[in-house]
Amino acid sequence: MHPNTVSRTLAPCAMALAAVLTAPAISAQNPPAKSQPPAGSPPEQVIRTGVELITTDVIVRDNRGQFVADLKKDEFEVFEDGVKQQLVSFTLTHGGRVFNVAAPPPPPPQEGIILPPARPTNDAAGRIFLIFVDDLHLDFRNTGRIRELFKKISKELIHEGDMFGIVSTGPSSLSVDLTYDRKRLDQAINKITGSGLAPKDILDVPEGAQGPPEVRYRAHVAFSTANDIIAQLAQVHNRRKAFIYVSNGYDFNPFQETRRKQDAERFGTPRTENDPSDTSGTGDGNDQTESDPFKKQGNQFHYADLVSDLSWLTRNANKANVTMYTIDPRGLVGMPDLDEKVDMVEWQNYIRTSQDSLRTIAELTGGYAAINQNDFDKALKRIDAETSDYYVVGYYSNNPDPRKKNRSIEIKVTRQDLSVMHRKAYTLKVPRGGTNPAK
Repeated sequence: MHPNTVSRTLAPCAMALAAVLTAPAISAQNPPAKSQPPAGSPPEQVIRTGVELITTDVIVRDNRGQFVADLKKDEFEVFEDGVKQQLVSFTLTHGGRVFNVAAPPPPPPQEGIILPPARPTNDAAGRIFLIFVDDLHLDFRNTGRIRELFKKISKELIHEGDMFGIVSTGPSSLSVDLTYDRKRLDQAINKITGSGLAPKDILDVPEGAQGPPEVRYRAHVAFSTANDIIAQLAQVHNRRKAFIYVSNGYDFNPFQETRRKQDAERFGTPRTENDPSDTSGTGDGNDQTESDPFKKQGNQFHYADLVSDLSWLTRNANKANVTMYTIDPRGLVGMPDLDEKVDMVEWQNYIRTSQDSLRTIAELTGGYAAINQNDFDKALKRIDAETSDYYVVGYYSNNPDPRKKNRSIEIKVTRQDLSVMHRKAYTLKVPRGGTNPAK
């Protein structure tokens, strides 16, 4: 999918999301003179500038791994940067149904605007899944295996009453706006085709300023598409938003030594005795150390660039309270195919880096990574359980400093011998029209 088409692809998702919003997003203006409401009218809801309700999903299990569904609001303790916060909203979702909804009160007094009371939503039950098919990073040879995985997702994970949408990054051209019609998922499965780069495709293309250009381009398309979807999901509140991320993962610098050798053969550029890039002092042209100052400089920070892109993605997901579950359809990965002329050590490094990228996405957003395993049934059952049983707690931060952009979250329960899963951090939203004070 070309980046220019991302906005057109996501437009239907944005329209469907509007049906489940809990409150409209309105920019702050100078308030008019306040007038007294008529007697008997519902109380006015005041939306303050600079104050936002921070919500996060919490999963609590006992020592047998069973979800604990009888906790009360006063049994939760929430800390932001080590400072205890006051819970103002509390919701339990058990078996996909919402119970004990405690709507938050108006935020603490600040200058702001007055809005009419929010109307209750008609669609507050069930789950929301966004199925992300990163076919730009799925092997074509595994297309049959990938479709079988999605059939399992349709059967084991998506149930009646669940809202879901599907978006792909490449030639599969999937764009299913949020719907309850499970037939749409079955129809989409037959269109899924892997179109990722094979090792031969990477090795046969000359390098650009930042290594293999197609590798970077495809990764940026995937990250941009995912971030645009997350921006739409951020408008949904008090519901667990599960992002099912199906991909083979990312490596910005695959098969480095093999590419280097092939470039030398392709362009006939062996080193000579006077070649200043030979730092070995022998002049034999065999030095391949990272101290070589004449290597392509644009790709030397490839790992830092990948970390930066993953940080951008997970930071936005945490801000939107979106939990990401990554699934690698390759399962247990063995040796490369015989027709792929790749060094075994480099192949293992490539697999490890791509799997680590998926693990990072899941772990930093409170999700689960189903990688290097063939038992997808077990993985889907775990995702199903984590998206069916959870609490949503909310608070207004008592830290008024807008320069503190990145904030850590710690949640505890006072009941003994329970394990707590939740997102660990969030990023403060930048006021509309303003600048990021942390930059």
